[in-house]
Amino acid sequence: MDRSEIGAAAQAVPVVQTEGVEKVYAMGDVKVHALRGISLGIDPGEFIAVMGASGSGKSTFMNLVGCLDRPTAGRYLLRGQDVSRFSRDQLAQVRGREIGFVFQGFNLLPRTSAVENVELPMLYQGISGRERRDRATQALEQVGLGDRVDHTPAQLSGGQQQRVAIARALVNQPTLMLADEPTGNLDSRTSLEVMGLFQDLNDRGLTVLLVTHEPDIASHAKRVVVFRDGHVVDDRRVTDRRLARLELQEGAA
Repeated sequence: MDRSEIGAAAQAVPVVQTEGVEKVYAMGDVKVHALRGISLGIDPGEFIAVMGASGSGKSTFMNLVGCLDRPTAGRYLLRGQDVSRFSRDQLAQVRGREIGFVFQGFNLLPRTSAVENVELPMLYQGISGRERRDRATQALEQVGLGDRVDHTPAQLSGGQQQRVAIARALVNQPTLMLADEPTGNLDSRTSLEVMGLFQDLNDRGLTVLLVTHEPDIASHAKRVVVFRDGHVVDDRRVTDRRLARLELQEGAA
């Protein structure tokens, strides 16, 4: 097998593959089935929006995909590696190496500069201070905040704070970006700016999985998966995809 064949084989491996995944929580004597046999694949370079009502299982699914929890039954393969039975320490290593997280509430340290916030994922990886600063600065430049590296969250708008959070998620060059309601605290225009950034990152090859309850946000993805009562009830390609950059240009015209 030559180099091109090896590369093609690597690309053929799904980033995420769940096989009959179940998650059961014990609430006293009651067992709650949050996921009921989920089999789902996510290929490299996909942009998927996960939707569903509260209690549908979408957040549980994201926690499992993000290696924040383990399934009760079934298997979860991340880039072909079965992580479903990993220890907590092994899962933590996988999270730091393979997955970037973006949350609705930004989760930034308030008295810490943007560049220092972005450096946080590298603090426990033995990376030198100089390299941490260089990589964090590059990540901020990538999200359009190269001139805001020394600003604290209080000196940044909500959209800029979310960009810092995205830069922090990017700094370790993850395989998969997980975004949990990333526009939930933003106005409509700023939401478009953030979705435009996710689309740009996806266009550069990053695989993105986004949880949202807003259909207009989901329509910026390439594929929509809908959960209900622990099952996948819909899985479809987006045929009339919204492009945030064009919407922003039209709004400014």
